[in-house]
Amino acid sequence: MDLMDKTKSVKIAVIGGSGLYNFDHLTPIKEIYPETPWGYPSSKIIIVEDSRGSQIAFLSRHGAGHQYNPSEVPSRANIAALKHIGVEVIIAFSAVGSLREEIKHQDFVLPDQIVDRTKGIRPSTYFEGGVVAHTTFADPFNPLLAEIIYSHRHCLGANVTLHRNKTVVCIEGPAFSTRAESHLYRSWGCDIINMSALPEAKLANEAEIAYQMICMSTDYDCWKQDEVSVTVEVVISNLNKNAENAKKLLGEILPDLEKAVEEGKFEEIKGVMKASCITRKDARNEEVIKKLEYILPGYFN
Repeated sequence: MDLMDKTKSVKIAVIGGSGLYNFDHLTPIKEIYPETPWGYPSSKIIIVEDSRGSQIAFLSRHGAGHQYNPSEVPSRANIAALKHIGVEVIIAFSAVGSLREEIKHQDFVLPDQIVDRTKGIRPSTYFEGGVVAHTTFADPFNPLLAEIIYSHRHCLGANVTLHRNKTVVCIEGPAFSTRAESHLYRSWGCDIINMSALPEAKLANEAEIAYQMICMSTDYDCWKQDEVSVTVEVVISNLNKNAENAKKLLGEILPDLEKAVEEGKFEEIKGVMKASCITRKDARNEEVIKKLEYILPGYFN
C-alpha cells in the first residue's frame, strides 16, 4: 500500500528491539514495505494511531519473527525507508545488559555516548563507492529527545528508574561478551552493553534524523558473579515484564514529541550533510548519487 494516500504526514518513528515487536495498544492504520536502494527493511512499516489521532511509524529491528541477528539487520534500508516516508524523529528501543550495580533489571536508560566494538562487517554508511562524506558524530544521540523523554520518567512508577547520560558499548554479537570483556568495558567507563546502537545511530545521523535510543536493562551481562550470566530467557523475561512500561512511556512522550517537531525544534540537523560531502562534484559516482536522492533529494546534483 502506498503511504502517499495517508491524510497525515508521519514524522515520528519507533524502532522496536528484542522482545518488543509491536505496540498493540495503538491502532494499526496501514502497512508498507518499500524497496529502498539498499534493499527492503527488516519488517513491514506499520503506521499506527493513538487515541488522539496521532500517527507514528513502527518498524521491528530484527523482523516480525526476529529472524535477523544483530550483524544481519538491514539498517541502511530501515533508516532509508523511514526517511523516505517523511520521518524526522526516531525513538529506538533496545534491550541492554547493565554494567553498573545501580542500573537494575527493568530500569530504563537514556545513553548519550557510544563505544564501538563492532567488527566492521556491518554496512555503516550511505557514503561509499565514489561519494565520500564525513559527518560529525561527537554526540550520537539527540539531547532534546533525551530531555523530552526524561521529563516523563515519573510515568514509569516508583520501582523503575530512568537513568540518563550513560555510555553504551555496542558489541558485534550474536554471542554475549566474555567475562573478561565485561570487566574491560566497565573499566572503560561504559554503563550498558548492547548489539544494536550501531550502525543505526550513524545512519540516522547521515539521514538527518533526530535519534534517541531508550534502553531497557534486562541483566548484568556476566561481570556480576553473584548473578546468573545473561541468557535469552533472562532477557525476554525481563522485557516482557517491562513491556507495559515501554508502551506507557511512549504514550506519555508522544504529545511533546509532536509539538517539538511542529515547532521546528529539530531543524538544526537539516542540511548538514550538504556540507559534509568532500568528493568533488565532477568526480562523484552518478549511481551513488541516484541512491542518495532517495534520502537526501537535491543535495548532491
